[in-house]
Amino acid sequence: MIALRSDLKVVLATQPVDFRKSVHTLSALVSEALRANPYCGEVFVFRSKRMDKVKLLAWDGSGMVLVTKWLQGRFTWPPIRDGVIHLSATQLAMLLDGLEWTRVSPKPVKQPALVG
Repeated sequence: MIALRSDLKVVLATQPVDFRKSVHTLSALVSEALRANPYCGEVFVFRSKRMDKVKLLAWDGSGMVLVTKWLQGRFTWPPIRDGVIHLSATQLAMLLDGLEWTRVSPKPVKQPALVG
């Protein structure tokens, strides 16, 4: 289970992947292509070429979780380019709901300097 907590770090791969890839192949892709540790607790999001499917890969502390979702329409996705985009938990929830998450950006919140 992937809990969408506020401190969740989400890494979105901008290049489409072959959706026949298994959990092991996607883990290797995270390590090699995205230069990240697939066991760090972050959620890695991959898209299909037609933008109608997403796969989420995450280590939950006891095992690797792989989630796949298909939409009747298309997911909102940034242009194809190399690299990754970091999302908030709210933006991930919107992406998975098929909503326009790119128009939402979190407001910066200043941390209080004093207590009491």
